[in-house]
Amino acid sequence: MVDIVVSRIAHLIFAAIWAGSVFYVAVVVLPLARDGAFNSTKPLEVISRKLTTISRVSSLVLFISGSHLAGVLYTVDGGSRDLFTSINGQLVLLMIALWLALAALVEIGAKRLESGLNGKKLREPAHDVLPIFQAATVAAVALLVVAGLITTGGAIRFF
Repeated sequence: MVDIVVSRIAHLIFAAIWAGSVFYVAVVVLPLARDGAFNSTKPLEVISRKLTTISRVSSLVLFISGSHLAGVLYTVDGGSRDLFTSINGQLVLLMIALWLALAALVEIGAKRLESGLNGKKLREPAHDVLPIFQAATVAAVALLVVAGLITTGGAIRFF
């Protein structure tokens, strides 16, 4: 029981940190860079590296805690807690797909941003990667919505 509580807490904390970081970069940092608010590439280089670190650490923690929760809370025997046939189980599978999409989008966006910044350009790389980070933000918010549906049982009452 304690392991489930600790896993859920770690899962939600790292999901919130990850989603919030991606959201902040997409909604605040990149539009400012695109509009010329920065005088050098250094701040964006640092932000990109830190975001990549947050993303990788969060991905790992979410993988470990989520795998543990799925292994303890779900079965594959066709019952009410079946990972493939229950509503919450299917939401867990959707969460995995969104988790993969978010991780990939952050990695792709950060690499493209760093590559553009290496050319000492600032506005153009920010403009080019903004749609990638906006898509990552949508995935991050969707992850939090799905997590809310799973933890509150809202999807079961809704469907």
